[in-house]
Amino acid sequence: MAHTRDGIDWSARLEDMKRADALDEEALRVVAGRLARPLPDSPTVVDAGSGSGGMSAALAGALGARGGGTLVLVDAVPELLDAATAAARAAAGGRVHVRPVLADLADADLASLVPSAHLVWAARVVHHLPDQGDAVTRLVGALAPGGWLALEEGGLDSKHLPWDLGVGEPGLQDRLIAARREWFARMRQDVPGSVRLPVGWNVVLAEAGLTDVTAFSYLVEHQGPPTPAVRAAALEWLGFHVGVAGDQLHTSDRAAVRRLLDPDDDAWLGARDDVFVLQARTVALGRRSQA
Repeated sequence: MAHTRDGIDWSARLEDMKRADALDEEALRVVAGRLARPLPDSPTVVDAGSGSGGMSAALAGALGARGGGTLVLVDAVPELLDAATAAARAAAGGRVHVRPVLADLADADLASLVPSAHLVWAARVVHHLPDQGDAVTRLVGALAPGGWLALEEGGLDSKHLPWDLGVGEPGLQDRLIAARREWFARMRQDVPGSVRLPVGWNVVLAEAGLTDVTAFSYLVEHQGPPTPAVRAAALEWLGFHVGVAGDQLHTSDRAAVRRLLDPDDDAWLGARDDVFVLQARTVALGRRSQA
């Protein structure tokens, strides 16, 4: 059963998301420290669309390291919110007040649910909401004067596979990415009330009234030899892409994928030593005026 209007059953993906959080941990720790550095003492931070809690834990750790504060987690899926709350409280070590809020960002006025925030973090959630521009405006409304919005959207596609796998035609990864992009476009169109966003995120933040708009990107990278976690990530990536976009693949690609996902096949992806994790993610930043 899908919990959100994008038609994705996020609770069914929880374990995969937790495994991804473990691989992202070091990169997120650095990003959280960077975002927390300019905040005042005992700040209030909101993780809007907290998911399985990877960044929730990183933010809790960053706030705890600088003396404490309040971390508010907002998500529409109870199972995910519970996981994020547990992860944040474990990382906080009792130095940060962690408050979960069950709410759908597509419906709720965030400013009515949370205290004024010195930082709102929203990672890969806005593109699942019907009107992305309106969603950003509502996130901005939750900021205290001088507060920062950090919006993680965009970047470069996650990659895990060598060009030639020895099964089927070379370039399977690129064809899967192209098929997933087509699925994403359909997913956006099928969201009830979907509104197109024909501008970049820096323009969206500026049009929402933010100043000092900028952006930075960070890498999540785990090169070979692969750990079991990296192999699992490659298998999950392949399974997800096939699940959402496999019907768009050529018959020969579908046959290759079946072999790659079969533990009893000599071509099983989970036995390869050349899989990896490489992804670049972009964070757009903007500040609410002090007035």
